[in-house]
Amino acid sequence: MTPKDLETGPEPLPKPREWFGARHVQFILLFFATIVAYGIRTNMSVGIIAMMEETPPDPSIPTYPEWTQKETILSAFFWGYVIPQIGAGAVVKKFGPKWFLAVTTAINSLFTLLIPVMAEHLGENGVIACRIIQGLNQGFLFPSLHTLLGKWTPLAERSKVASFVYTGGPLGTVISLPITGAFAGSESGWPGAFYLYGSLGLAWTVLWGLLGADSPSKHGGISKEEREYIEGENVGSEEKKVLKTPWKSIATSWPFIAVLVAHSGQNWGFWTLLTETPSYLSEIMKKDIKDNSLLSALPYLVLWILSFVFSPLADYLIVHKYLSIGNVRKVFNTIGLIIPAIALVALGFVDSTQDTLALVLLVVAVGFNAAVFSGFNVNHIDLSPNHAGILMGITNSLSNIFSIVAPLAIKAIPYEQSDPILWRYAFCISAGIYVAADIFYVIYASGEVQPWNSEGEDFRKEAL
Repeated sequence: MTPKDLETGPEPLPKPREWFGARHVQFILLFFATIVAYGIRTNMSVGIIAMMEETPPDPSIPTYPEWTQKETILSAFFWGYVIPQIGAGAVVKKFGPKWFLAVTTAINSLFTLLIPVMAEHLGENGVIACRIIQGLNQGFLFPSLHTLLGKWTPLAERSKVASFVYTGGPLGTVISLPITGAFAGSESGWPGAFYLYGSLGLAWTVLWGLLGADSPSKHGGISKEEREYIEGENVGSEEKKVLKTPWKSIATSWPFIAVLVAHSGQNWGFWTLLTETPSYLSEIMKKDIKDNSLLSALPYLVLWILSFVFSPLADYLIVHKYLSIGNVRKVFNTIGLIIPAIALVALGFVDSTQDTLALVLLVVAVGFNAAVFSGFNVNHIDLSPNHAGILMGITNSLSNIFSIVAPLAIKAIPYEQSDPILWRYAFCISAGIYVAADIFYVIYASGEVQPWNSEGEDFRKEAL
């Protein structure tokens, strides 16, 4: 492969004759994994409002209006989430992602089922403990996904497939928020939402155990033609050489640091909006919980739809060599951060009588963020297919510190949540972080496979 090919990509191999193969089954399963994971992760944004209501729809539904740790509950997931990320990437790389993903999803689902019980018997601290444990287990999700995508995805399909799999996250949000709102307003109450998502997670675990595979070479039913198509293009395939992780080279790589900075800025704004939009709609726009949950979900529906606009366009530009891989990543990252930043600044100056305008700006701020799926979010695989899971583990761990800090930072702003000034500060701070992160990314990012991708090779093949 020539240096030019590393940046623009080699000529793609012809696709297998079969239109639906083993790789598509993996992609669909991983897509549903992100749907369920994000449903479990995000339903607390609406659930906590219902849990703290003074007047539930049915007197038999337990509520806890005396609770005072709302922001702590919302951020607790990320306390656990950041801990295993870097280690998860290394462990997944060494032992394979399939069973780590299965076991951690099962544990995550069980603790989702336990939230109503813990709330009743142990109060706020019990819920916080559940959320921390959920975060610990979801810490294996993205390193596993990135490792699997690095092994299963041909170069010509990379942006499209990564966007498809990762947009299960926003789609999971779109589904979970109104479902949680519907349960909260029904006779079964908010506990029903947690029972539903815990059950879905366990069902997915069974399907993945039966149908999932670490790589094409470990899939019993893949055709020879499809395996050669995947592994012939993919320098992160199972036939790769056994490599040690080049920690020093990674830590001093400016293209990798650019991905880390972009990921961190993205997480601040994304999780500020995801955790706080229901509160904004409730406190400023005065929406009840059913309207609130539907309106909170709408921006994420638009994000999901736009991802299917941006990702094929990114692949088209790369495959037809209109732009280099690096420039495609920079263009889409800028679309995904700068346009939302502009919308957030405008949103900070919208008053409570302009609810339609506020909703439009929320849709723009969240929806155009879909472009980052073809920006920094897939750039780990460009830089190092061999170490993509570890790279994602590092950036996901460090960047999610900002997911913890963002809700707590809003709590630290010295205004009540019913005061528009608080939201002006919150939105403008997020916008500034988006802009700074994108500028850094545009300066230092790259689409080239880095020299340390193959550093330390010893030419021993992995056991097949």
